[in-house]
Amino acid sequence: MTYDVVVIGAGAAGLMCALTAGYGGQRVLVVDHANKAGKKILMSGGGRCNFTNLATTPANFFSANPHFCISALKRYRPEHFVELVERHGVDYVEKAPGQLFCADSAKEILRVLLTECDWAGVDIRLQCSVERVERLGEGMQVLTSQGRIETGAVVVACGGLSIPTMGATGFGYDIARQFGLAVTDTRPALVPFILTSQWKARAAALSGVACDVAVSVLRDDQRQGPGREQHYREPMLFTHRGLSGPGMLQISSYWLPGDELEIDLLPGIDVGEALATARRQSPRRQLSTWLGERLPKRLAQSLGEWYGQDPLLADLSNARIETWQGHLNRWRVKPAGTEGWRTAEVTMGGVDTQAISSKSFAVEGLPQLRFIGEVLDVTGELGGHNFQWAWSSGVACGNAL
Repeated sequence: MTYDVVVIGAGAAGLMCALTAGYGGQRVLVVDHANKAGKKILMSGGGRCNFTNLATTPANFFSANPHFCISALKRYRPEHFVELVERHGVDYVEKAPGQLFCADSAKEILRVLLTECDWAGVDIRLQCSVERVERLGEGMQVLTSQGRIETGAVVVACGGLSIPTMGATGFGYDIARQFGLAVTDTRPALVPFILTSQWKARAAALSGVACDVAVSVLRDDQRQGPGREQHYREPMLFTHRGLSGPGMLQISSYWLPGDELEIDLLPGIDVGEALATARRQSPRRQLSTWLGERLPKRLAQSLGEWYGQDPLLADLSNARIETWQGHLNRWRVKPAGTEGWRTAEVTMGGVDTQAISSKSFAVEGLPQLRFIGEVLDVTGELGGHNFQWAWSSGVACGNAL
């Protein structure tokens, strides 16, 4: 079995690379140990796949080498992928500014990729486990559960560690280390938080309640985390285990164990000023009534219970107003951890990009080996950026093969 290119991983990046190389005249084989291609595509975005973000820029990505992603993102942009899905008649909606989802099902995105692979002459072999990758003269050989494959190049596109029930493993990192590449520390990202003791019980009682918040990380010591402004304004969702929703998933990429979260439950409202004005204008109203007009009713009621207060606004002293401003504009909670790989949408960290070409994705000194997609130390924010990285890195690599 001889091919020009073997792509390990039938996910978003792998399929995009394969079809691009196939159209370029390469004989391409995609292998994957799973029984179905594109499993993470199918479950993403609640089954509707947030397949790109029109506002994607390099600033939406975390990496120890932040300039690495620039070249690929410039060459294959969101509008290029939108043109592809439109050509295949896929209906889509913009659920939030820039965030494009399938109108019906994520199956449509997988259909596009598999159709294009078919048209490009790509072979796809599923339930085919890779046992070892070896250099073979100027080429490579891949030892699999279905036999030995000789190839001119191997593209590692088998993702990271997130959602192991979808088949995720650390095999891509093993290949990198085998050929002398460094792998930066990995941890779950875009993942809900879990709380313990009192706060877990409080969150569980509010399970299903959502509200718009602004959230940031408080870090007392000098530990290094991702180095940009640590602030997001997005919805938060209470769960039976802790805190989730887009705001919490976003900030999880910054959070390190031991950090506190500071959550503004009323972003855009200076609670001190607002309560002082309300006290003057409607002193006979209760605080819970005022809160209930600005927050979900269950949360407003719970705040009074948590802090043992539901006074008339007239009875709020300036000191008590200041205290309530802290509760509402600067609510602090220290997560016990995250839900981990089980529910993490992506992997933070991965194969160090310092020894990889940002143009071809080839390993320095070993051009027949390449890495693309989530397996690399490039992680996007929530909102379609990680899929755009899959498409961009896949196309850049596929064109260079």
